[in-house]
Amino acid sequence: MTLTAAALDAYADAYYLNAEIADVDIEELGQRLSIDRTVAALHGVRRVLEMGFGTGLVTGELLARGVPIEVLEGSPKLCDVARRTHAGAGLVVHEALFEVFAPDEPYDAVLALHIAEHVDDPVALFGLVHGWLAPGGAIIVMVPNAHSLHRRLAVRMGLQRHLDDLSPRDHLVGHQRVYDLARLRADLDAAGFATTEEFGYQLKTVPNGMMGDWPPELHTALVQISAELEPAMLANIGVRAVRA
Repeated sequence: MTLTAAALDAYADAYYLNAEIADVDIEELGQRLSIDRTVAALHGVRRVLEMGFGTGLVTGELLARGVPIEVLEGSPKLCDVARRTHAGAGLVVHEALFEVFAPDEPYDAVLALHIAEHVDDPVALFGLVHGWLAPGGAIIVMVPNAHSLHRRLAVRMGLQRHLDDLSPRDHLVGHQRVYDLARLRADLDAAGFATTEEFGYQLKTVPNGMMGDWPPELHTALVQISAELEPAMLANIGVRAVRA
């Protein structure tokens, strides 16, 4: 599906605005418990752009921590939700597709959290972000990890042939690919960035669909243990890279 405003609205209806999706709580818990690591990667910058609104959890958590955030979102429906939800905070919401966005002034940092797996050409997108940043500005990227422990186990069990095979859930939310750290670094390098930090969150041994009845304490522990493990084992991997 081509990433138009209408297509993004369709994804919003299918997942982000769909109360019947069972794994949203699992995903949001991981995001919530990893926010401090995201904020640390920003290094106290003055002006930050978040690419995509999603369920809005990240935006709300960042605003609560005083991060000077603006949102860039291509789905008109999600833009409306963002504006209504954060009207009191005066959140700036830019309603535009990434490919046509042009900021009035450069940003100190851009958050591309679970964006690169959705787009047709991630290197081209990173190149656009490069142009949105001030000299020395940073991009913080988070993507699903092809080498996650749960994917490794699935291959060993014969449930999927390759580590980077896409699941029905991947297709539901519009994923076009999953990453490993080497590929993520290579894509950023090709767009003119230099990676300075690598991290990850959430240990998974099985897919979200098999985790729904696990106790909250276990879900929390699987995220909190992330700091003790190599990022390459975790379900989500991220990097901080600076404009070279």
